[in-house]
Amino acid sequence: MSIYDPQLGRVTIDSSSPKLIAGFDWAKRQALAYVSDGKPVGKFYEAALPGRDAFCMRDLSHQSVGANVLGLQDYTKNMLFKFAEGISDSRDWCTFWEIDKYDRPAPVDYTDDSDFWYNLPANFDMLDCCYKQYLWTGDRDYVDHPVFRNFYERTVTDYIDRWDKDKDGFPEHYASYGRRGIASYVEDGLHPLLGGDVLAAQYAAFGAYSRFLAISGQAALAELYENKAKVIRELYNREWWNEENGRFNGALMQDRRGYPGFYYSATYLPFYFDLVEPGDRKKRALRDVVHHGGSNVEEKSHLAEIFYKHGLNREAYSALLEMMDPQLKRREYPEVSYSVIGAMFTGAMGLSADAHRQSLVTMSRLTDTIEWIEAKNIPIMSGQIDIAHANGRESTLTNGTGRTIRWEARFSGSHKKLCVNGTDTPASIGGDGNGEFVSTAVVELNPGDRATVKI
Repeated sequence: MSIYDPQLGRVTIDSSSPKLIAGFDWAKRQALAYVSDGKPVGKFYEAALPGRDAFCMRDLSHQSVGANVLGLQDYTKNMLFKFAEGISDSRDWCTFWEIDKYDRPAPVDYTDDSDFWYNLPANFDMLDCCYKQYLWTGDRDYVDHPVFRNFYERTVTDYIDRWDKDKDGFPEHYASYGRRGIASYVEDGLHPLLGGDVLAAQYAAFGAYSRFLAISGQAALAELYENKAKVIRELYNREWWNEENGRFNGALMQDRRGYPGFYYSATYLPFYFDLVEPGDRKKRALRDVVHHGGSNVEEKSHLAEIFYKHGLNREAYSALLEMMDPQLKRREYPEVSYSVIGAMFTGAMGLSADAHRQSLVTMSRLTDTIEWIEAKNIPIMSGQIDIAHANGRESTLTNGTGRTIRWEARFSGSHKKLCVNGTDTPASIGGDGNGEFVSTAVVELNPGDRATVKI
């Protein structure tokens, strides 16, 4: 592969942890090695098995987080657009599972429209990914472009209707489908009727579509899909819990019984998509995920992000170190390097964006073994920012986005006041969804401003 844009990968980190520096430097080199401006497909990065020169829907949706940090937003957009324009009635409102550098459905997965590989969470996962891309970039094409809009609308209507034979609201798989319409991202041959990861991705897709509709001024329809998402969450948390095993069932089998065995992706992805409600069941199910880990690098690549998101910082850091370990088998799989970068920035540094509201959130989730970390030239909202965290008690942000932004500087614990640029300021105190208090100071930063917030 070859890279022609010198602006790619300008992000850097420095830290008190040599392991973090070395891991990041490896991940950046490895991820950028998969980037190409090749013809005829155009800008893309590998998001499939190495050597295929291709990208698939599941890997792309996950890798896009780390890709943003590397400045690959245009590459991600081109790849998502290719999938969006491929949605078709003749494929039962699927698109292509995998596209190669020749701008064709990868022959290894596609024979014709009646015979192709497809995992049913994919449409939903990609819709959610498109919304996250909009939040990070502010690119209105994700809201307004007719190709994207058609993909969203078809996914939440026709796609479900076509695959939902029993009309319970969820797409299901029957053995006669073979590889066309697999009911989960798990590919172990069990052939369930419905995987828990389908429910999770559909929940996320309804939520993302609702927010797209709200941005477009369609308030009534936005509320309808927000309520649809709530129904899925309530159903999953009520009916999919397995008390004996202390976790949620991974799948609904062909006899419509819950599958109590360990069905990994379909068990951890509900946490990835925030389907699980706070409470004791969530804590027990998370412990189960920590206990089992992942059976391969594709599964392991999600864990650090999930653990950081749900307050398990030590477990997250351990998972991150495992992914950066040179001894890890199949470490060259593209998803690994991209997920390492994603977990560092959205996890350990707690960075999230909402370009629609011109706001950023940071929150240090560093363990006690790491005194400080600093990242520069993070591409976001058509510009860049710098972030630094020290001892979990101090955060600094420099605004190079070219616009005024609203920075929410968050810290663990309950603190009535936070010090903003040397001045004590009242803090807002709330929960983090994991049973812990979080204190927040809101700082308005004009272009070029730099601010420091301390406990």
